[in-house]
Amino acid sequence: MATMTMTSAARGSLLAFRRVCQGGPGSVLGNASNFSEGIVSGRAGATAPLAQTSSRAPSVPLFAVNTDTAGSRYFSSAPDRKSALRMHAVSLYQADYDDEEDGKDEEDAKWKVDEGNQSYLDPKDGRKVEEDEEATWWLYDGTQESRDALEAMRAKEAQKKRWIQNSRPPVRVSEIDERGRAYGRGSRKEAQARVWITPGVGEIVVNRKDFLSYFPRETHRDHILGPLVASQTCGKFDVTAVVNGGGMSGQAGAIRLGLARALEKFNPDYRPPMKRHGFMTRDPRMVERKKVGRVKARKSPQWVRR
Repeated sequence: MATMTMTSAARGSLLAFRRVCQGGPGSVLGNASNFSEGIVSGRAGATAPLAQTSSRAPSVPLFAVNTDTAGSRYFSSAPDRKSALRMHAVSLYQADYDDEEDGKDEEDAKWKVDEGNQSYLDPKDGRKVEEDEEATWWLYDGTQESRDALEAMRAKEAQKKRWIQNSRPPVRVSEIDERGRAYGRGSRKEAQARVWITPGVGEIVVNRKDFLSYFPRETHRDHILGPLVASQTCGKFDVTAVVNGGGMSGQAGAIRLGLARALEKFNPDYRPPMKRHGFMTRDPRMVERKKVGRVKARKSPQWVRR
């Protein structure tokens, strides 16, 4: 009983669908090809009872598509490529992106200079100018006050750039002459010294005299050898110094400064340790002048009560 009920319901729905398919020529599913015959034949075993039950109705395909309509959608395995709808993604890389707006050539040629000079304006500079103009367009309204304010703002920005550039440490390179020597000049009080260093065994000559005979005091010798000890180059360089003016203490200080500068010129890596110990700084202390009414710069004459 249940089987007969299901069969009757299926037959009724099939008949209703065929009536819709048999509508007029203007219907969506009318006048179509029988593309579902393969599907029905592939399931012959399952649809045989259904075909026997509906033998009174004329044979009409289950599914039909109007092929006369140009924009219709196909459900067959081999549709017409020209009239089928495009359902896949379209690649945009094959499109034409040429800018056809007027004035493009003029805009591109604005940043070019004459071909004979073979010089072109850097595009980064052009973009920088445009960014500056966009950042300050609100400040300029055509009056003299706005022009002055704009110039002041640009001058301030340029000064900031110069400060940043000047704050960077200078690049130091080795400076050695054709004889393999490095030169340094030093001064202390009234003394002036010129010092040359060359790779050697550690011999030091001052004014064509031996180092020990020229400076008998040990404090002066230690004062001069300070840069060599700080840079750990004792016994690696021969030193030749020419000094004049001042006393023994001033000459020792002048030779020390000249020796430190010569070591820096020979190898810039020696500068940090000598800088930490103060060997790269010129000592600005000078003898203070004598004042009127005083024995020396500060000393007063002896006071006698009676």
